[in-house]
Amino acid sequence: MAKPITYYLRTDKMPHIWCEGCGHGIVLSAVLRAVDSLGLDKDDVCVVSGIGCASRAPGYLDFDTLHTTHGRALAFATGIKTMKPNLNVLVLTGDGDLAAIGGNHLIHAARRNINLTTICFNNSIYGMTSGQYSPMTPTGKMATTAPYGHIEEPFDLCELVFSAGASFVARGTCYHANPLSKLIAKAIAVNGFSFVEAISQCPTYYGRRNKMRDALVMLDWQKEHAVTKRAASRLSPEELKDKFIIGELGTRTRPEYTERYESIIKAATKETDDNV
Repeated sequence: MAKPITYYLRTDKMPHIWCEGCGHGIVLSAVLRAVDSLGLDKDDVCVVSGIGCASRAPGYLDFDTLHTTHGRALAFATGIKTMKPNLNVLVLTGDGDLAAIGGNHLIHAARRNINLTTICFNNSIYGMTSGQYSPMTPTGKMATTAPYGHIEEPFDLCELVFSAGASFVARGTCYHANPLSKLIAKAIAVNGFSFVEAISQCPTYYGRRNKMRDALVMLDWQKEHAVTKRAASRLSPEELKDKFIIGELGTRTRPEYTERYESIIKAATKETDDNV
């Protein structure tokens, strides 16, 4: 980094609340390295979160930050971006916060194509509230609310968000920390709704219940199960079973929401002036 990571942190808020081995610190570091690589001024960045382990992240960041209600981070971020379209607005959120109670906000933010960057810290569990299953918990895995195994199918969040209209979607992991940072930098630079799913590890609740009792085992799982699009194209359906694809998964160019909104304001102002 051109600047030390402490430049972007509220060090007086340390130590953090995350458990030993949690991947959220790795994802947060990737976010800060992305911001630094783009040369963004701290005063031009606003970070918004909801509720959950991941949503505690903005409390440690020396930007303008907003810690909002459960699932509503994108709603608050939409208001900020509409009022201050020149700000770089980042939403840091967990899989429960974003994909469950916040799911409707997610698909509509993507549909509007508002210029927000959303990073989902996906650890496949509700970590802050004792390990309930989330919409991202894999089928058959254990949780406090699924003691005999989870019977539902998880979302493919990247596919969902791109289908809803996002301009950029990508997926990375804590194991692949440097590529993850580069994906986040690309997402921030996109003029439209961008989304990065960051596969993180939760040894305390997810790992302990699913025979992955420490962070190293979980990171090794990420390494073994992540494949690039190019590598995936060479694998059979059977070989792709239980794998997930990382990297850029979808890009498109669409009109951006705040630019459309600004054109409406200009048209309405002109009409008012012409009628005076």
